[in-house]
Amino acid sequence: TLVACLHVWLDTYPDDFRQPPHHPALQQLLAFTQLHSPGSELHSKRNGVSCSGGVCLAAGMRLGAHHTAAYRLPHAPPRLFAEQLTRMDMELFKKLVPHQCLGAVWSRRDKDRNHDAATVLATVNQFNAVSFRVISTVLVEPALRPLERADVLAAWLDIARELRVLKNFSSLKAIISGLQSNPVYRLRKTWALLGKEKTEQFDELARIFSEDNNRWAQRELLMREGTAKFADTVGENDRHLQKLLHERGSPGVSHGTIPYLGTFLTDLTMIDTAIPDTVSDGLINFDKRRKEFEVLAQIKLLQGAANAYHLVTDPMFDRWFDSVIVLDDREAYQLSCQIEPMTNPPKERRPKKPNETNGQGHRKNDSIASTSSSNSSQFYCETDGANGAWKRDSLERRISPTRLSHGSSTSSLPSLDASLSSANSGQKPANGKAGGASPAHAPRSGPDFYIIRVTYETECAETEGVVLYKSIMLSNNERTPQVIRNAMLKLNLEGDPDGYTLAQVLPEREMLLPSNANVYYAVNTAYNLNFILRPRKTQTEPIVNGKTKKRP
Repeated sequence: TLVACLHVWLDTYPDDFRQPPHHPALQQLLAFTQLHSPGSELHSKRNGVSCSGGVCLAAGMRLGAHHTAAYRLPHAPPRLFAEQLTRMDMELFKKLVPHQCLGAVWSRRDKDRNHDAATVLATVNQFNAVSFRVISTVLVEPALRPLERADVLAAWLDIARELRVLKNFSSLKAIISGLQSNPVYRLRKTWALLGKEKTEQFDELARIFSEDNNRWAQRELLMREGTAKFADTVGENDRHLQKLLHERGSPGVSHGTIPYLGTFLTDLTMIDTAIPDTVSDGLINFDKRRKEFEVLAQIKLLQGAANAYHLVTDPMFDRWFDSVIVLDDREAYQLSCQIEPMTNPPKERRPKKPNETNGQGHRKNDSIASTSSSNSSQFYCETDGANGAWKRDSLERRISPTRLSHGSSTSSLPSLDASLSSANSGQKPANGKAGGASPAHAPRSGPDFYIIRVTYETECAETEGVVLYKSIMLSNNERTPQVIRNAMLKLNLEGDPDGYTLAQVLPEREMLLPSNANVYYAVNTAYNLNFILRPRKTQTEPIVNGKTKKRP
């Protein structure tokens, strides 16, 4: 029983035994295994934990390796590249320690991420490494003709398509983020040569990580495919994926799933910042712990599904991956301007797509996160490294303590900076790389969303004076009916949102929100964002636009 317990402990929480420089716990375990079970599997696991950092140091940003690359884009085999990226991601994801994703661990600036969240940081670094290589391979050779450069873009899209079949959403997001980065997207002539089919393919893949409705598309896809054996092609938006699978016939090998970790980091960060640790009288807030457990349970479930992968290491790919030159944001932008110089920027700018925002590159077709930020599904994690600002982890989006969904540096992991900046609102970094925003040229004037607290009030007597409230995220594109609907879901209410009113509680009054207002801009941010949801007294009750009503 003791040996079995030690096995589970070493497999699940290897960091508990890393106590440099003397490692007292490991020394005691070594003495135990040498005495009772020399040469056993437990003895081997002990030796594995004592290796130089083990998983925590694996898959960091591998830069500057001087090997001759055996592959060269755009002539590399897309399937092989997708499998090797999946292998790298799988090794890291399976070794991820779920509790290190908690907002109290990962998102605190005063924490040592290299120790307290080392497995998360390793995943973030790998995510960024992929995004950086996408950008570098597109830009590093300025002498390429536009058609040749378009072939490199097409090669990455082919790899991304194979990643979708393998259900590796982490590297898929990293590639999309790299292609959405400003230095790559601004290459108008190159994108114009890509062709309609490839452009549609890009839009289809980018739509997976849309920020509309709190990343509904991505969440729904994980629910559908998380533990499934194969990619699911349900829906009109998967036309190119359906075509690919139809061409290949019935799948022969089942696949696991590697999620985009940024979404989970964002959710856990938001839970940590929006919900207090304790309730009245200093008692533990079990509602918060339950919500955190539900997210961690999803991660554990997907880790189990990742065991379905059976991928063999290709040393030639590793040599290629290590040989790619990594550019920082300034170098990337300078090379981009050298390839296609700026001429009358205001007139020559590429027409914006419906869901595209200013300062964004090839924007994702939002269906999951807020349409105001193309990066909101990425991670940003400030790490020490050679590339300075660009090294903010694209997987982790820089979110303030109240942000529930963001994180990545090169336009990706998610862009979850989980290095929170403010405790009140989800504020994006001015030079966030996530999602392909321009390097440092698109400062933002305010947070992308607020966390508001909603109380439900009826004509019934209060329950022993207890005021129950729920925290919800308010993005900058939500109108009154949508906010009411979100509040009803959190408060377990049924019915038509039109049957309710929503009012902000101010010091000596309430401000009744108009029936179709953009709530983000209508609220008074000078006071606490506390709201009351009430049943509408009559179906014809008028809404007084812009006026306030006195509190009773």
